Amino acid sequence: MASTENVYFILTKKPEWISFAKAGSIVYMPENKYISEMKKSPPPLKLRMCLMNYYSRIDYDLEANDMEQLCVEEVELLQALPDEAERLRCFRERHDLQAAMQLAIGTEVTVEEAGKKLRGIIHYIGPIKKASIYCPIPGSFFGIELQGPDRRKGYCDGTYGGERYFKCDKNCGVFTPFNRVSSLLPPVHKPSLQSERLELGDRVTCFIDDKFRYGMVLDLLEIGGQCFVQISTDKDESGKTGGEVRVPLEAVVKGELTAEGESMDVDTPPEADTDYLYMGLSLNSMVEVTLGEGNTYGIIRWIGKLPDRSETMVGLELDENKGVSDGTFKGQRYFKCPVKRALFVKLSSCRPDSRFQSTSSNHNEKMQPEDTVDQTDHSTAELQTVPPMSTEQVKQLLTGRMKGIQGHCNSCYMDAALFSLFSCSSVLDSMLFKSTTPQDAPIQRTLLNDIVNPLRSNGFVEGRHIMKLRQQLQKHGYSQSFTTDEKDPEEFLSVIMHHILALDPLLKLSAAGKVQESYCYQIFLDQNHRLVLPTVQQLLEHSFHSAGLKLAEVPSCLILQMPRFGKKFKMFDKIIPSLELDVTDLLSEGPQQCMLCGTLAQVECVDCFKDPLFSPTGFKVFCEKCSEQVHSHPQRRSHKPASLEIPKGYVGRKNPHTMIRDKMELFAVLCIETSHYVSFVKYGPNTEDWIFFDSMADRQGEMDGYNIPEVQPCPEVGEYLEMSPSELANQAPRDMKGVAKRLFCDAYMYLYQSTTMCLYR
Repeated sequence: MASTENVYFILTKKPEWISFAKAGSIVYMPENKYISEMKKSPPPLKLRMCLMNYYSRIDYDLEANDMEQLCVEEVELLQALPDEAERLRCFRERHDLQAAMQLAIGTEVTVEEAGKKLRGIIHYIGPIKKASIYCPIPGSFFGIELQGPDRRKGYCDGTYGGERYFKCDKNCGVFTPFNRVSSLLPPVHKPSLQSERLELGDRVTCFIDDKFRYGMVLDLLEIGGQCFVQISTDKDESGKTGGEVRVPLEAVVKGELTAEGESMDVDTPPEADTDYLYMGLSLNSMVEVTLGEGNTYGIIRWIGKLPDRSETMVGLELDENKGVSDGTFKGQRYFKCPVKRALFVKLSSCRPDSRFQSTSSNHNEKMQPEDTVDQTDHSTAELQTVPPMSTEQVKQLLTGRMKGIQGHCNSCYMDAALFSLFSCSSVLDSMLFKSTTPQDAPIQRTLLNDIVNPLRSNGFVEGRHIMKLRQQLQKHGYSQSFTTDEKDPEEFLSVIMHHILALDPLLKLSAAGKVQESYCYQIFLDQNHRLVLPTVQQLLEHSFHSAGLKLAEVPSCLILQMPRFGKKFKMFDKIIPSLELDVTDLLSEGPQQCMLCGTLAQVECVDCFKDPLFSPTGFKVFCEKCSEQVHSHPQRRSHKPASLEIPKGYVGRKNPHTMIRDKMELFAVLCIETSHYVSFVKYGPNTEDWIFFDSMADRQGEMDGYNIPEVQPCPEVGEYLEMSPSELANQAPRDMKGVAKRLFCDAYMYLYQSTTMCLYR
């Protein structure tokens, strides 16, 4: 459907009970249906919307009050941002969005790449990915040719994905979303001192006891109908260090005034000073500063001179909401981060983050600046192969405290996903060695050299390496909150596999003769299912049946998301893991066996799928003789069996022993109860060969401390897997041994591998 035939909205609030849709997601519906709905009296409270998604159609009934309408140009720009939170922030703040709409081909701009501002000229504005039937408007990117001293700091020659969008010299071009582009000729605006609205982080003058006091705005309050300003003061007239004061709004003036009443506020653009180092600190270094009664931790996002300060200052993005702004100071933006996460302090007040030094084998080791690490990776690091851990290595090296991946600051989604994928499986090792762009090579090297190889060789990865990966992802613009906020594993995996390493989609689905591609599959069930204690096999089959889907081919790795409404609400109290997933009947092509006699199947009946007479698993396929007998029953005469496509080499063959079943084996499960991800890994052939991983199992110290990861054997899982469904149904979760309850009751994502197909991909 053409983009102009739809109306588009952005969700301003995450819908309850829906895991896929988030605040910041873009949804749409046909314009004629929208007009028809709006003509109703009263207008409907909910609207049937389709989520903008490249791989499948997902419709939701959404609250009309929880979304705002977008024009097509806004959709094009916002779609280029993969992170929903950043998309919503840009929509609400409007400044970057409105400025981007004024940009045109030929405009001189600065573009943010790897934390640095580079000069260039816009040569292309538009999509770099084709629209799909489910995503009618792809994201609009800016193709920029870098100029002057910034030439050769790009990563392309104007081509992307094998297609040329503009022409420039090698490594002189970049493609970027709008929030990283700024015109070199911004509109000039100097607001009135008295009328300009105060914002968090502004420098102000306040009057206390008829005397001037200077400071910074920490908060704006309304108490009893009167407005107050919470200010962190500098020093009083006697030279003593000030503190926090609460002053009526009418006693506060923006800027710094002299005794004669003249403003000392200078409207000066930020002066970046990225070459200055102090104690080995630079952009993106993790640091700590002492504020009040304890230490506060953050990441350096900007270094330079502020208008009213002679010393070198830094802008920090804090781990917690202890800051004063979102990266602005005195109305000037220096960097971007969530609200109340930015704090500007002297560079000399910062120290390397001691929490990560505490976990190092060398407690006196200085943290190496991120930029230096990346350059070292490019020039000296070699891609070395460390195989996954064997059964014996797991027992000797991987179990115990301070094992696995060390968590830090909401990283559990990433810790659990990486541990599950790489500790004992090589199914996705191809993404560690495939060729990639110079821009993305540092991320690939960090993943391999700093995370996967240490995990497999030593059984432990320090939290600073995960933070380094998160910083690199954030610098690439995929999310402004990768270093601070909790995310979902599928969001992280999509960024790594699709946007960064451009891995071929793992999953190819066939629907109505068309093939759709994806990296994971969300299981959806219709409302009429009769499942109570389902296996993963049953869930996948019912989901494919209700959606009319088939597998176009056997995937090397199958990532399945369980049917949950968000993180807190589960559709089933327990789900039985299927150690083997038989996908033979889910394939769109290939021979299948009659479910009754075992000879070559020739027809499939979707109406028989839920018939209680047949087995609870497997699509219902029959040879012609068995189909005739089954559908001679009065209750099945209305069924409409459909012919199967039989490969030419199998026509006339009826020997069931020549047909090999296509099966995938379970190798890991990610679980979440309410807000913390953990994982289970199947590390050996025996029933009891299971381990449980928690990146934040314990903690050493309080604010100044660090998390202690732990990997523990959990052979009790095998004991429950050998029970019959009726025995398992009678198990009260609170009485289950060890950590088994978390596997059966809290499963979020199942990971399967094909030991045959992974040899070819």
